[in-house]
Order: sequence, then C-alpha cells, then structure tokens
Amino acid sequence: MAEKKMAIIATKGTLDWAYPPFILASTAAALGFEVQIFFTFYGLQLLRKNLNLKISSLGNPGMPMKMGPVTVPMPVLLQALPGMQSMMTVMMKARMKSKGIASVEELRSLCVEADVKLIGCQMTVDLFDFGPSEFIDGVEFAGASMFLGFAGEADISLYI
Repeated sequence: MAEKKMAIIATKGTLDWAYPPFILASTAAALGFEVQIFFTFYGLQLLRKNLNLKISSLGNPGMPMKMGPVTVPMPVLLQALPGMQSMMTVMMKARMKSKGIASVEELRSLCVEADVKLIGCQMTVDLFDFGPSEFIDGVEFAGASMFLGFAGEADISLYI
C-alpha cells in the first residue's frame, strides 16, 4: 500500500493559529503519513527563528477564558484596550503550560524531527523582504505550483 499524504496550507501567524498545522502534521507524520506544510502570508511567521506569537480574539470573539471559577468569552471590544492582547497571550500560555500542552517551538521541532517538509512561500518572503537567515533551519522556499504538485496527490488537504 502506498504511503498516505497530507498537505496543509498555514496562513495565520497568531499563537492560537500556530497549533493546528503543527499538531496535525506531527500526528500524521507519527502515523506514517508523508506531510508537507506550505506557509504563506502571515503563516510564514511560524517559521521564523524568533517567535513572538500573540493571541488575537478579533477572529474568534467566542474564545473562552477561565476567570476563577467561571468561563467567559472574550469580547472583541476588549481587544481594543491597551495591553489586552499581551495579557490574553500570557494567560493562554500559562493555561497551556498548566495543562501540559507542548509549546509551538516544541511542536515545530517535532515536525522537523519527523521529516515534515516545511515550505515557506517564496512570493511572501519577497513581499515582506524577509531573508533566509530569519527562518529556522530546514525550511525550503518555493512557490505555490511546487506545493500544489504534492497537494494534488494528497489523501488529506487542509487549509488553516
């Protein structure tokens, strides 16, 4: 039987959006899938050496946050308050750590160790004037057509 393939397109660069591509890719690789992740636009941030990812409630107004014994959604209006994004990020990182959830850096390393192919969108690199030295080792830079060759044969394709 041929090896299964999973293709993932990562387009977001916030802390909450960093988890799905790395969790799914590392899990699929552990199950024997050949996996490629194409990082484009803001998703390219997930491949940078120095991660400074924040939580954003703007795209997720129902984000639940535990406040003592009560869980409340974080209203989008709170995002406008100075320092709120940083506070939400600190709270989320502390909660994840208390639950034993791996960091983005750890999950990214698992993907590298499992031979997940990490592809940075060359067009996006050029658009934002990034240099190759800003990214972790092992990143391949290519255009969408190269990735689509793999994705066209994938058993599972995800857009995150």
